Amino acid sequence: MTDRPVPPPAGSGGAAEQTGVGGAAGARPTEPGGAEPATARGEQTRQLILDTAMRLFRERGYAQTTMRAVAKEAGVAVGNAYYYFSSKEHLIQEFYAETGVEHRARAASVLARETALAPRLRGVLHAGIDTVGPSHEFAAMFFKTAAEPTSPLSPFSAESSPTREASIALFRETLFGSTAKVDPELRDELPELLWLAYLGVVLYWVHDRSPDQAKTRALIDGVVPLIDKLIGLSRLRVLRPVTRDVLGLIRTLRQ
Repeated sequence: MTDRPVPPPAGSGGAAEQTGVGGAAGARPTEPGGAEPATARGEQTRQLILDTAMRLFRERGYAQTTMRAVAKEAGVAVGNAYYYFSSKEHLIQEFYAETGVEHRARAASVLARETALAPRLRGVLHAGIDTVGPSHEFAAMFFKTAAEPTSPLSPFSAESSPTREASIALFRETLFGSTAKVDPELRDELPELLWLAYLGVVLYWVHDRSPDQAKTRALIDGVVPLIDKLIGLSRLRVLRPVTRDVLGLIRTLRQ
């Protein structure tokens, strides 16, 4: 359960601490007198809160870390912590978003350099593991929460939709920027299928205890050629009925 801020005792700077509690994501706390803080200062405070939360999640675990503890460690008022991040879940969503931005940045060089689908996809998948690598222990700790179907931390939740769509867009760029010939019926669905394959790789990575998660790297190197071949084979006339059946099943499950 997410802890909520309580009114501060008299003389503790109550109005300043309570300003904006429960406000919208990304809102800026106000200075005494209602003046907006400088943008750079506000961003620094926001990043400090996020960085502190990530550290506490790693040290104490997700369930044991409260917003009040994050605020105390960051040296900010509880109300201001809630002003920037309305809940612990919002902190994780911001972590997802930052991870997505870094993933795209790491993948940019391979997408600019390669035109064949296999090396593009391999590079994007490895870039994803490079990005999340430093958070391996942290990811394992909160995975149970994220795996719960009703959790807002689930990659399939409404709360995760902006990050999910951004990730699917990266795989769309990976596919559409390649020289791969794709069955027209499969073309629009394939980026999401590639994203689902990436989730499978991440799931394996979470449980991978090999040194530097070397088995996950081997999985990527082994599965990419298979995906590349399957995409190529999907254009064969004899396999088009199978492709249609798969797409029909996917569309049914979405309903």
